Amino acid sequence: MFTFDQIIVLIVILFILVSLYKEYIGPAFTFLIGVLILGSFKILSPQEILNGFANEQIAVVVLLLLLGDIIRRTSLIDSLFNKIFGKNMSKRSFLLKMTSLVATMSAFFNNTPLVAIMMPYVSSWSKTNKIAPSKLLIPLSYAAILGGSATLIGTSTNLIVNGLVLDQKIFPNLEALHLFDFVYVGLPMAIIGILYLTFISNYLLPSHTANIEKYNKEAQNYIVETQIRTNSKLIGKTVEEAHLRNLEGLYLVEIIRMNHRYKSISPEVILVENDILRFAGQTEMVADLINMDGLTFPEMGLLKRKKNTDIIEIVITHNSTLISKTVKEANFRGKYDAAIIGIQRNGERIAEKIGSIQLKAGDVLMLLAGNDLTNRDDINDFYFISKVKELRQMEAYKAFILIGGTVAAIVFSALGFISLFLALMLLFIPILGLKIASPKDVHRNIDYNLILIIVMSLALGLAMVKTGVAELISNSIIDLFSSLGPIGILSGTYLITALLAAYITNKAAVAIIFPIALTLAQDLSVNPMPFILVVAFASAANFMTPIGYQTNLMIYGPGSYKFKDFFKIGFPLTIIYMAVTLLILNYIYF
Repeated sequence: MFTFDQIIVLIVILFILVSLYKEYIGPAFTFLIGVLILGSFKILSPQEILNGFANEQIAVVVLLLLLGDIIRRTSLIDSLFNKIFGKNMSKRSFLLKMTSLVATMSAFFNNTPLVAIMMPYVSSWSKTNKIAPSKLLIPLSYAAILGGSATLIGTSTNLIVNGLVLDQKIFPNLEALHLFDFVYVGLPMAIIGILYLTFISNYLLPSHTANIEKYNKEAQNYIVETQIRTNSKLIGKTVEEAHLRNLEGLYLVEIIRMNHRYKSISPEVILVENDILRFAGQTEMVADLINMDGLTFPEMGLLKRKKNTDIIEIVITHNSTLISKTVKEANFRGKYDAAIIGIQRNGERIAEKIGSIQLKAGDVLMLLAGNDLTNRDDINDFYFISKVKELRQMEAYKAFILIGGTVAAIVFSALGFISLFLALMLLFIPILGLKIASPKDVHRNIDYNLILIIVMSLALGLAMVKTGVAELISNSIIDLFSSLGPIGILSGTYLITALLAAYITNKAAVAIIFPIALTLAQDLSVNPMPFILVVAFASAANFMTPIGYQTNLMIYGPGSYKFKDFFKIGFPLTIIYMAVTLLILNYIYF
């Protein structure tokens, strides 16, 4: 017979599941309403509701996301990963290479910071290649989970299970788990999971490609002029050899050589010094041209040497003093410490050189500007539209502190010298003190919805444990499978552990199920090891919900996912993982 508190908790769980699946309201608000109901019935005290805000893991997730954003702004990681992944890769090739790399690294490093560092690059790669980020970010998270589950140190869940093994009294001769005790299931499942993500995920993951294509189709292209500089590596190469014909989002309109214009550009045209290349391209793609080796912008001058610059978009106002002036006459460099690198005029094809174009009201300009331009309030000639990109040329010692400090924080925490939270907090001291990142900018990148979801889900898990609902559900499922013998009970143990881990966090699921699993092994007079490993795999390999695992939560917002997206791709993977786990453990231990 259910108690009143248990009924209320079950109703709240049902409300949350239905609301998240049907998308009636946002996930953060859904959890907030559910937990407030539990508070209203005094199932949870205000202190218990708010305890999550002091949770170390939440702080770690937030710090890692902030650190990942800081690293992204430096372009250091982009340069490194561009060398690893190369250019002109297909989506499937990129998926295979990316998931393989992440799974391998996460087997030996904490997978949460790994995802934090990789996430900005994966998002950037997807946008550059006109692929919805939602097609790649869940595979990134799942690959980290798959690799982390393959070794003792790959995920904190396995370490917790090992700690419980050492503390338990039921089997006094049971030894601690070893580094590769998990590899017999973890390695095959990592391979199967990578293949699943590479070849199947495209059919199950949501795609906003239609929206992207619509935007790309409707977007008005900038006209941009670049020049082949002295000693450029492009000199002597054909257009095709220089890879200038198949740039994503950019089209080589013409080449101006001396006073002659080449508008029908053959792939065999050989590039020479001082050639002016005119491109038509969309906002982000034009911004990426600035970093292309061998090209320079004639209007840019010494601005390129500044350490901190921004690429911004502006629109000329109707009462602007710039109207009817040419770009050269406007003297942006002298007046605004900025250079015009692209111009867009309502879809109109502009034939003149950029320096000779007469500005009109409504012209949209892309500028390379000193980063104080957006803070000026004395400008009436144009309106700011957006900041497209920040360019930061970081000194070598700052880059070493940022990247080296990140690696050191991960390694020292993995070796147990210091907690990851403290290591990251210490790292932020030189990051802010040396102005590698500005305190004014850092707080703007905090995902408050993500924090609220985690805190409220922890409170919900506490309510399930406190009222006995979690134990009630676990006992019911295990009783259901008890007649099927050891392998049946092992299946039931996996199912209930995975279910609880999906909704009350994997650590809470382990705490509840581990003693039950050992008791079952004792009652059946069988080796407890398969039961221990089942609890570890079922709780760590958490694919069905965004709240079940930290890396899932991290990519939830950036991927614009819905709650049901995780279930759609994660449920089949969970079933596959369960089947492989049971087959291998049955072969080894029974």
